[in-house]
Amino acid sequence: MLRAMRAHRILILGDVMLDEFLWGRVLRISPEAPVPVVQIERESFHVGGAGNVARNVRALQGAAVLVGVVGRDAAAARLREELRQAGVGDALVEAPERPTTLKTRILAQHQQVCRADRERAQDVERRIEDALIARTAGELRGCEALIVSDYQKGVVTARVMRATLELARRRRVPVLVDPKVRHLALYRGASVLTPNQLEAEQATGIRIRNEADLRTAGARLLRLLRCRAALITQGELGLSLFERGRKPLHIATAAREVFDVTGAGDTVIATLTLALCAGASLPRAARLANLAAGVVVGKLGTATATPEELLAAALARP
Repeated sequence: MLRAMRAHRILILGDVMLDEFLWGRVLRISPEAPVPVVQIERESFHVGGAGNVARNVRALQGAAVLVGVVGRDAAAARLREELRQAGVGDALVEAPERPTTLKTRILAQHQQVCRADRERAQDVERRIEDALIARTAGELRGCEALIVSDYQKGVVTARVMRATLELARRRRVPVLVDPKVRHLALYRGASVLTPNQLEAEQATGIRIRNEADLRTAGARLLRLLRCRAALITQGELGLSLFERGRKPLHIATAAREVFDVTGAGDTVIATLTLALCAGASLPRAARLANLAAGVVVGKLGTATATPEELLAAALARP
């Protein structure tokens, strides 16, 4: 299956951002305020949001092209360079009046001290919507699946989502969505949704305390969104797959140790999509996505899983 996943081309549409990490040491408390003074020793950058989904596709040796919005600033230039180095196709739309979403984290002794965000989260203007729809239409011709990665930063508008679903329907391309509850109605008709447990609870109004609650919530999601399947991620409890016309399937976590869950949802949807493109059934694709999530939560920061790591994780399972 891992061999079969290679080279399938996936289009990722969504909110892209740049993650900046400033690494240092705390030497003293500031005399100006009761806050630590961090002496910065190095910095690193990673593509986040929808860009991290694209990185995960590439890590599994798939082909990825990214449609999103950036500004005309230094963060955009760095983000494009990171995409180039990762081998991700750049179909980004430039919006000079908006800053590129930049999240700066200051870490000392491997602990996060604070985070500073520079962004504009309002919906993009109509002319940017037009550009996003045009880029999506152009790039979708050569792709086998479309992932919508919604972080509520203004790219996934009602108009963009309607046009995207229609384009995918015409080309018979499956649409998988990593959702946000506020936009839930926009995803109606998508193929697969991958909410986490909190998002599933908020979307259905059901507090998930036991297996019966989970089954009810999963069934309600399928009815609400008329989708083929919903894959609810549950952190250390694993994944639960709800597929229309089939019994629910729960898959226990594959993680041995959990250091950081950042970006695990990006890994799940990237792996799931590639596996489906390679001919896997939904249950088999979900099992592989669970293995990939188990790999990345054992790493610090936004991480990816390679085919070699997935194979090792599969062989290590009892």
